[in-house]
Amino acid sequence: MRKFISSLVVLFFSFNVINAQSFYTEVNTFSKIDSLQAPPKNAILLIGSSSFTYWKDVATYFPGQVFINRAFGGSSLTHQIEYVEKVVYPYNPKQILIYCGENDIAASHMVTADSVFDRFVRLYTLIRMKYPKVRISFVSIKPSPVRAEFFLTVIRANKLIADFCIKNRKTDYIDVFSSMLNAAGMPMEELFVADRLHMNAKGYAIWSKIITPYLID
Repeated sequence: MRKFISSLVVLFFSFNVINAQSFYTEVNTFSKIDSLQAPPKNAILLIGSSSFTYWKDVATYFPGQVFINRAFGGSSLTHQIEYVEKVVYPYNPKQILIYCGENDIAASHMVTADSVFDRFVRLYTLIRMKYPKVRISFVSIKPSPVRAEFFLTVIRANKLIADFCIKNRKTDYIDVFSSMLNAAGMPMEELFVADRLHMNAKGYAIWSKIITPYLID
């Protein structure tokens, strides 16, 4: 039994080391891109996980807006905190949109809504210290069908973050969760691709309608 537990521990840490190395490579790619072409000024910065990473045509949903997408798939709030100096600090954006927290919750049933909220506040504080006047907008954690077992934690985490955002100036909570549910209160499967985690064009169309009023002109 001890050998079995030891093997699991080794596998766990090996996975996390590989994951961290993957993120390091991806984040450094952003720096290389910036060195080849200076990022646009006065842009809206997207950070977070794959729901933003896969939104390749985001600019077509918001005519007249300029975006910098520095989200990296599979990341959690802890990864955003770790790499904030690389994915946020270089860009001097006019607004920052965050989609993150879903991977934190799905990582383990031991991750509570309170811990997700604490991680969000840590990230928010790091961003606010650098950019005291920039608008920070958090897009709520979405109801991915494949992660239905975590919905109570998602709802609780969203509520904690929403309450925080309401109390802080130049801060928004953007609720996409509610609009992705059907009349029975279940996730609309038609908004997702086959993996039931990532969204298709219908899902992003809903997001764009909800996000548009929050964007700075």
